[in-house]
Amino acid sequence: MKRRLPVLAALAATGALMLAACGSATPGEGGGDTGGENTATSTGDSGDEGGGDGIRIGIKFDQPGLGFKDGDTYTGFDVDVATYIADKLGFSPDQIEWVESVSAQRETMLQNGQVDMIVATYSITPERDEVVDFAGPYFIAGQDLLVRADDDSIQGPEDLNGKNLCSVSGSTSAKRIKDDFADQVQLIEQPGYSECIQFLKGGQVDAVTTDDIILAGLAAADGSGTMKVVGNPFSDENYGVGLPEGSDKCEPITEAITEMIDDGSWEKFIQKNTEGANYTPSDKNPPTPKPCGS
Repeated sequence: MKRRLPVLAALAATGALMLAACGSATPGEGGGDTGGENTATSTGDSGDEGGGDGIRIGIKFDQPGLGFKDGDTYTGFDVDVATYIADKLGFSPDQIEWVESVSAQRETMLQNGQVDMIVATYSITPERDEVVDFAGPYFIAGQDLLVRADDDSIQGPEDLNGKNLCSVSGSTSAKRIKDDFADQVQLIEQPGYSECIQFLKGGQVDAVTTDDIILAGLAAADGSGTMKVVGNPFSDENYGVGLPEGSDKCEPITEAITEMIDDGSWEKFIQKNTEGANYTPSDKNPPTPKPCGS
């Protein structure tokens, strides 16, 4: 399939630990509950070849509320979506091997057969669609801002002139704001989002930026209630299920995503993984999956 498209708190109870661990979260790609009934246990770990009568699914290990590893437990919206899809494909949770899929390696992992699918805040882009296939989208994220809960002066990126904005080193999100919305914004780069969150809570910066669902997960994981997502996204990031080119799983996965939305599971997964973040997905959600090959 070749598609051309423009371009998610179980974690609140373990918020501090999670934030400390999410420092390597990758910007621009793009939440939790304390239950974990939909968590699944790995039969392996990152990067090995795996195999057998199971399914290898690539996720992030460091994004609270989306894809997060804590010992042998995996939680987040992407984990719940992937577990639902795997069930529809005939795989029980104990047949899932979760494989860490960092952003820069996702296409290669699909091409090399290291994973059968990737559900990891994986935006469908024309460039990626040239070398891998996608089913979905199953969520439409948008770049947004995380600010202190008592700050009503920032309603969007254009309000950042003269203010300090934090993002992780190498992120294109902050540069987009400076180039397109607020050329007088002061960009503050940090190694990870945990540092940005501490700077925001401490008053050194006025906002943090990346995809809205990632920000919601960070706020939910922190659990302090001192931050809020502005709720004025200014981009479209279509999260799809990445597949090896020519995979025969696109149509059954598309059917699974549609069923997940129709039977209410999608909404349940969103609410569970963003609990306490005061987050509402944009009105573009839930999305309608595109036909395979379109």
